[in-house]
Amino acid sequence: MIVSGYNEIGQTVFERMPVHVFNDSSSASIDVARMIADLIKTKQDQNENCILGLATGSSPVKVYEELARIHKEEGLSFRNVITFNLDEYYPMQPDAIQSYHRFMHEHLFNHIDIPEENIHIPDGTVEKSQIANYCHQYEQAIEDVGGIDLQLLGIGRTGHIGFNEPGSSSHSKTRLITLDHITRIDASSDFFGEENVPRNAITMGVGSILKAKKLILLAWGENKSPIIKRAVEGEISDTVPTTYLQKHHDINIYLDKAAAAELTRIKTPWVVRECEWTDRQIRKAVVWLCQKVDKPILKLTDRDYNDNHMSDLLATYGPSNRINIQVFNDLQHTITGWPGGKPNADDSHRPERANPYPKRVIVFSPHPDDDVISMGGTFIRLVEQGHDVHVAYQTSGNIAVFDDDVLKYLDFVDEYIDMFDTQIAQSKDIHREVADFIKNKQPAQLDNEEMQKIKSAIRKGEARSACRYVGIKSKNIHFLDMPFYETGKVRKKPLGEDDYNIIIDLLQKIQPHQIYAAGDLSDPHGTHRVCLKAIVTCLDKLKNEKWMKDCNVWLYRGAWQEWDVDIVDMAVPISPEELLKKRNAIFRHQSQKDRPLFPGTDDREFWQRAEARNRATAQLYDKFGMAEYEAMELFVKVSQDFYKMII
Repeated sequence: MIVSGYNEIGQTVFERMPVHVFNDSSSASIDVARMIADLIKTKQDQNENCILGLATGSSPVKVYEELARIHKEEGLSFRNVITFNLDEYYPMQPDAIQSYHRFMHEHLFNHIDIPEENIHIPDGTVEKSQIANYCHQYEQAIEDVGGIDLQLLGIGRTGHIGFNEPGSSSHSKTRLITLDHITRIDASSDFFGEENVPRNAITMGVGSILKAKKLILLAWGENKSPIIKRAVEGEISDTVPTTYLQKHHDINIYLDKAAAAELTRIKTPWVVRECEWTDRQIRKAVVWLCQKVDKPILKLTDRDYNDNHMSDLLATYGPSNRINIQVFNDLQHTITGWPGGKPNADDSHRPERANPYPKRVIVFSPHPDDDVISMGGTFIRLVEQGHDVHVAYQTSGNIAVFDDDVLKYLDFVDEYIDMFDTQIAQSKDIHREVADFIKNKQPAQLDNEEMQKIKSAIRKGEARSACRYVGIKSKNIHFLDMPFYETGKVRKKPLGEDDYNIIIDLLQKIQPHQIYAAGDLSDPHGTHRVCLKAIVTCLDKLKNEKWMKDCNVWLYRGAWQEWDVDIVDMAVPISPEELLKKRNAIFRHQSQKDRPLFPGTDDREFWQRAEARNRATAQLYDKFGMAEYEAMELFVKVSQDFYKMII
């Protein structure tokens, strides 16, 4: 039986493997890269080869960037390094944009001095009849060099390591496997649709992985937190292959705060140790207690606190009635129908200040529909309450448009030309060229420039339509078209000065009193996270500007997840009429209606997701004993600590 407390290495005994939690993925990745670099140097000093097992995906990218930097700036040689990659899709050409062969060269091998013959990546072009023999040879090649010294791992939502899906044996070796449905959904954005994702992959087995002398598993972001809890705190089971790592003698797990969020010591620290009872920690504990015992805040008793590991809080700040009233008032003060501040009102207990009024507001939207999906009700309120509201669409969102929509709009253009006998022969030529391109387009093939432009135009037209419906002036609609996004690929370029300058110019021009930005960091291909980092970096650059001293930054969520109530700073109620108006604004984005190209793990339409989340939030506030509303949108106020974490 597991009991609360810490073991000798500092982790809670809920955790069955050593876990290291960092403020952000960047600092964790640098730490891991330095460890790998030190191992390479040690092996060089011993005149030995260093055998590395490598992973792909978003998790190790920063590790590879840092290793490339150490090579370039500190002279670390990789000539004694031999690598074996975990897996590859099958079938897969090595030069395909989704191939792990290409991934590894783009992110690491092209930037270091590793001999080409020392690189081993499963071959996605092997004849199917030869796969069993090929996999045996891959295993033998690892044994011939003395085994893997350090194996780098990621984790999938199914708990897979490599492509060892649920049901994999702890003794499994390199083999061809069938990908789990969830894994294929998660990969669908890279392949421009689930139907293009290969059904098979070649992967090193769990047994192969466990033979490595040292294992390091990386996981970043909120979407990894549930499976990390199961892998770290759960029993060993073939339904979650990562739990097999509990058997290894030298395993370390590196997480950022978001990926660690569901671990017992992070989510409910009072269960395992004495806490520093800040106001936010008290709110977090009481909100958790309400949900656990199914009571509103003001009905919690001393017995409820004592029976659920909160006797320390009760002894320090009790009795329960006093704590209950404090948290009830704290949570109640987050609720406001005036997100821009209520003019000529006492704002001492309101989340947003009354003055100045009206305020200049910028709503940043990563894609052309995140604004209305995630904060459409608040958007509507801000406009109706007289504020000068601007919306800035950071990217074109063009990769999320179906090819058929392109043909539909080109058909309209042709009809328009014929109807008015307009002499624009070039337009019809473009139509023919695009139609031919679509007809001959291969699965997961990149769009050409004309297709990208048309898809961008479609999404911009939809965004303008939604803005008109909400009441935004056309001069207040800004399409930033940040260069990092405009690659035509799911995988984007790194942020650069051109991206930052676009945002800085807009901020300096408007000098807003309020900024709203997407904190919804679990979107399928990471654009939200990059867009937020761009905004935060620019705000940091502008922190000494006079207008910044009077600017509040609010983060919204909604398309993929919602804020936990314990960290919320502002909750905006939405009436039934406003919720319907929000839905209609979302409907203006017709190319994302019915079935978006990148739906993620939730197969509902965006308006359905948004309404379900907004209603669930209102119901939660109701259960806590607050006023009953139809729906609510939640916001978190950005602090300087948050700036540092994102940057």
